[in-house]
Amino acid sequence: MQIAVISPLFSRSPELMEQMRERFGNVKHNADNALKTKADLIAFLDGIEVAIVGREEIDAEVLRACPALKMLSRYGVGLDNLDLEAMQQYGVKLGWTGGTNRNSVAEITLYFMLALIRNTYIASTLLKKHTWKVNGGMELSGKTIGLFGFGNIAKRVIELLKPFSCTILVYNRTHDEDEAKRYGITFASKAQILREADIVSIHLPLTDESRNLFSTAEFEAMKPTSYIINTARGGIIDEEALKVALKTGQIAGAGLEAFLEEPTSDWELIDLPNLMCLPHVGGNSKESILAMGEACIAHIEDYVNLL
Repeated sequence: MQIAVISPLFSRSPELMEQMRERFGNVKHNADNALKTKADLIAFLDGIEVAIVGREEIDAEVLRACPALKMLSRYGVGLDNLDLEAMQQYGVKLGWTGGTNRNSVAEITLYFMLALIRNTYIASTLLKKHTWKVNGGMELSGKTIGLFGFGNIAKRVIELLKPFSCTILVYNRTHDEDEAKRYGITFASKAQILREADIVSIHLPLTDESRNLFSTAEFEAMKPTSYIINTARGGIIDEEALKVALKTGQIAGAGLEAFLEEPTSDWELIDLPNLMCLPHVGGNSKESILAMGEACIAHIEDYVNLL
């Protein structure tokens, strides 16, 4: 059986690659991140039956060109880069476990919340430019937090926020009132959250429904003292509208680690002083890298055992 690791992040982990070699022998890998085009990806997958895929896009064109491919094990939690209908059409099985990086992403979300609302990011940036400006911002404790999405990561964020005694409003397609009681949250409309939240945090997949969910109208509806955080997927926030909102003071600031194009080259956005930004590292703690990778390996083992 020919096995390949498309994800460079997985390939660069000595622990995960050693586990792969112990279980499956030598595997093809992409540690140097050389797959820059769809043609590169197709050539890499030639003759491969099982592949570990990260954020790389696997669509009908790729599957059609790689008839040997029978199983994809997803390294990560989102599925928006995989054409699930095409996978079903071409008989390609999916190995996937949700929530494996929930704590890692939730911690980054909390980091954004604290650094933004306490003004520590801006204060530190100014001080490193030799400007002493004392502004301690506001306390996170007791504030209203609006979460869009109620999956594994959002629930972990709620747990991390417990010591801060925040009011937590959640926008979600479904409302489970037992879950609401368990987590101490209130399900709310989009309009209510935009109107009341001191911090809005996004924990949704990128779909046709969520694309540009936050644009000009949404920023205009938010409080000028509020912040927005996206540790989910680029494209959910309209980045052009966000630039206007940050420049004009429609909102106080934003924290982004997911961008419409990655790596981003929108330096006009990145250079805004009230934007905190990270290169999509939220789910990439050492612990989550191992957890996601070991889940991938387990799915491949399950597939092999069924043969």
